[in-house]
Amino acid sequence: MVDRFRIGVITKTHGIKGEVSVFPTTDDNDRFNYLEKCYIIRGKEEKAVKVSGCKFFKNTVILKFDEINSIEEAEKYIKCELYVDREDAIEIDDGEYYLADMIGMEVVEEDGTVLGTLKDYLESPAHIIYVVELSDEKKASSGKTEIMIPDVDEFIKDIDITESKMTVKLLKGML
Repeated sequence: MVDRFRIGVITKTHGIKGEVSVFPTTDDNDRFNYLEKCYIIRGKEEKAVKVSGCKFFKNTVILKFDEINSIEEAEKYIKCELYVDREDAIEIDDGEYYLADMIGMEVVEEDGTVLGTLKDYLESPAHIIYVVELSDEKKASSGKTEIMIPDVDEFIKDIDITESKMTVKLLKGML
């Protein structure tokens, strides 16, 4: 399981007092109203910041951090990602799980054959799409390195977070 969750990406500065415009990557944009601290991350660098202001503008969130007080300072963080600690993440109900916790889980077909490893996920307007890096055996037999599987009942038969395993049913031509 991951220790932190990405909640947004800084896209540009806003004003001259160090505010930044953030593209949210969370399901609940309202969470920014209650955000007290987060981490600005670029590669291996990270900066812990306290949130002192929040407002919404169109599809973005404008944040002010105590530690950033000028447009010049804010410009350094354009294209950086914002993360929160797991304990500061939005609470989920029993039986629910965070998508980020699924990365790295084993993906198997209904007959138990290992398909590969869940590498990533994409959010589309209709549903989540899982990106599966194929096992060496499946790469050799299919000539592909990865496949995409939509998160619909027809394909996703079971997700077991505890066992870190996803069971899928593929249709002809998907592999």
